[in-house]
Amino acid sequence: MMFVPGNNPAMMQDAFIYGPDSIMLDLEDSVTMAEKDTARLLVHNALKTIDYGTTEMVVRINPLNTPYGKKDIEAVVKAGVHVIRMPKTETADEVREVEAEIEKVEREIGCLGRTQIMAAIESTLGVINAYDIAIASKRMMGIALGAEDYSANLKTQRSPEGIELLLARQTIVVAARAAGIDALDTVYSNLNDMETFRKEVELIKQLGFDGKSIINPRQIEVVNEVFAPKEKDIQKALTILAAIKEAEQRGSGVIAVNGKMVDRPVVIRAQRTIDLAIASGIINKEDI
Repeated sequence: MMFVPGNNPAMMQDAFIYGPDSIMLDLEDSVTMAEKDTARLLVHNALKTIDYGTTEMVVRINPLNTPYGKKDIEAVVKAGVHVIRMPKTETADEVREVEAEIEKVEREIGCLGRTQIMAAIESTLGVINAYDIAIASKRMMGIALGAEDYSANLKTQRSPEGIELLLARQTIVVAARAAGIDALDTVYSNLNDMETFRKEVELIKQLGFDGKSIINPRQIEVVNEVFAPKEKDIQKALTILAAIKEAEQRGSGVIAVNGKMVDRPVVIRAQRTIDLAIASGIINKEDI
């Protein structure tokens, strides 16, 4: 998910050409108070006029307890945004308040249920309430970590190793998995240290995250390389899924590959590998 400032028309115009899976147009932290109204109009027009193809379009709104939040929701829902990203989410009630505002606009324009929600968790209270936030709305498609505000709330700062984020990351992944939604990791802002960035992406993949937030197109290739499964893993997964299909055709509940029994966790990992291979464009769903 690539962050793009909502007050930068040139970046919004060109963001999709770099091939991110998701573009997040930002109306919150990257936009000054003096530019809030202008940025909202720019983002509305971008969503209405730019052909982003199949790229998932997300807008980070301002909180509802500011003068801008409700106006942001109205503008981007009417423009057809796919996902509204809530900043600094701490409680399930905040999610339900945003949902109510979305529904109000959707009813007005006749597209009830179209807009999804992602909640950014950026405080210790948000981490404690992660699961309640994750299940607060049927529109909730994912929760994300916002590390800078979270670290400040912890009264510490980010380190290259990220030890201060470990509990929050694990909590967010567990909450997302329990709720059946996605988990997205925070940004890494030092563009001059791609080695540490790669290590961080490898870590969050191992923890179980579905993806990474980024701030620059240079980071896309690294995320794709880390998350894309290796050829040998793909072939192993295809073999396992083929064995499942064969067992089903025989009416057998016993699955074996190369003489070894295959249990449920192995099947789940195999399907995950294939899902990542399809998402990465390595294989086509139709070819399986």
